[in-house]
Amino acid sequence: MKVANKVIVVTGGGNGMGREMVLELVRRGARVAAVDIQADALQETVRRAGALGSQISTHVVNIADQSAVAALPEQVLAAHGSVDGLINDAGIIQPFVRLNDLTDPQIERTMNVNFFGTLYMTKAFLPQLLQRPTAHIVSVSSMGGFLPVPGQTLYGASKAAVKLLTEGLYAELLDTHVHVTVVFPGAIGTNIAVNSGVMTAAQQNSQDTGKYKMTPPATAARIILDGMERDKFRVLVGSDAKMMDFLTRLAPKRAAHLIYKQMKSLLN
Repeated sequence: MKVANKVIVVTGGGNGMGREMVLELVRRGARVAAVDIQADALQETVRRAGALGSQISTHVVNIADQSAVAALPEQVLAAHGSVDGLINDAGIIQPFVRLNDLTDPQIERTMNVNFFGTLYMTKAFLPQLLQRPTAHIVSVSSMGGFLPVPGQTLYGASKAAVKLLTEGLYAELLDTHVHVTVVFPGAIGTNIAVNSGVMTAAQQNSQDTGKYKMTPPATAARIILDGMERDKFRVLVGSDAKMMDFLTRLAPKRAAHLIYKQMKSLLN
């Protein structure tokens, strides 16, 4: 679905890939309802849009709050008159610890934001999207959704749930005008650890990330939106995601050992 002159809802629109997708969408001629839990972050997105900021409405919503999400379509319709697309980007990571050391609140928060937030948003907007001549849902899973990453096991489980939710939705909507895309980013140069509350900015800056090749969030946004406009079923973002997708299919045990060697230094 070409995004020009369409109305697209983007969660996580105040930071990282979500912000970059909002900015790229308005550059491509779309109108955007940017959703985030942080009001100041949304205002910074609008500021960065400059003259195109008038194409963006901002909505401060916790996507893990089902009642708040249920009220969102009416707000977006009031701002834009219609809804043609939904990009489920908002997500958090877990602390870099083994499953045995995760607390119940940490487990619940990760699942609530990553999986239930995506589910609530999809359920809330799907009735509107089904009424449009053409529409699109994009949900961001993760390389960790198909590859076991030690220290992010619960995060990976939440993103694997997003993967199958999105793929199941694709199959269910084959006879409709609603297209569905699932996205698997690798390492993206965002502040997700800080925004997830699992690291301070100082801790993140002290991490030895030089050995990891990260895709810039603006590049990731363009790749995702290109895939959306081409109605792609799967979008892999980054050479790491592409390589590990191939290796996981070819030799899953070897892939698990390789990622362990790369990630074990981050485990607490």
